[in-house]
Amino acid sequence: MKLSFVIPCYNEEDNIDKLRDEFFPIIEKLIGSRLPDGEQIDSVEVVFVDDGSKDNTYMVLKNAFGALNHPAISVKFEKHEVNRGLGAALKTGFRAITGDVIITTDSDGTYHFSTIPELLRHITKDVAIVTASPYHPKGDVVGVPPFRIFLSRGSSLLYRLLLDWRIHTYTALFRAYRREVIDQIPFAANDFLGQTELMVKAMLKGYKVDEFPAALHRRMFGVSKAKLIRTIQSHLTFQGRLVLHRLHIHSMFAE
Repeated sequence: MKLSFVIPCYNEEDNIDKLRDEFFPIIEKLIGSRLPDGEQIDSVEVVFVDDGSKDNTYMVLKNAFGALNHPAISVKFEKHEVNRGLGAALKTGFRAITGDVIITTDSDGTYHFSTIPELLRHITKDVAIVTASPYHPKGDVVGVPPFRIFLSRGSSLLYRLLLDWRIHTYTALFRAYRREVIDQIPFAANDFLGQTELMVKAMLKGYKVDEFPAALHRRMFGVSKAKLIRTIQSHLTFQGRLVLHRLHIHSMFAE
């Protein structure tokens, strides 16, 4: 099987050394390893999506990885001319991938790249999505500003009430997906709501989600790209639609 990575980047030139030194040694070690049900990883592709960076992210990425010569690892570069948002970057990356299992991850390593093998150990044949979960009882948050955690944890709490209490984190980008989810579940949001919308809609269609208790770390370089007020508004609007959807389903069964 082929494993694909989609890595959105926006003004991340200072983090590219981290990708080279910490990410690529991990994916090299994945070649030949197996998922829990015996599926062997024969090749890996990495799709970088530069989401309209204003610095030299795109050229630094190409200089660092464009000449990579590995028989089982391929690298693709996608570029938005203007910043379109995280959800839009994911859509571009998903159109470019060819793998059977897809991992999305932050380029800054806020979820340590060394935990990728552990993430994959959760993707059994009956699991369609594995999401990193710092808010799981066994998860952790290290050095992230408290107000950001308050907003993210609060948003996940509302999704837990609306969908599935057993899932603790709905907002993480660090995830693994079966290809079927990417092919069958469309999502509309172009902003930071995108990855949440994708997982929520997959859950509503009956796809099974498992959690990987993970540690979320603060960024070492640069600043978070989340536009907090707009992100909060997007989540609240989407959660309002979920409430209406639940009410509609309830009324159908009540008739």
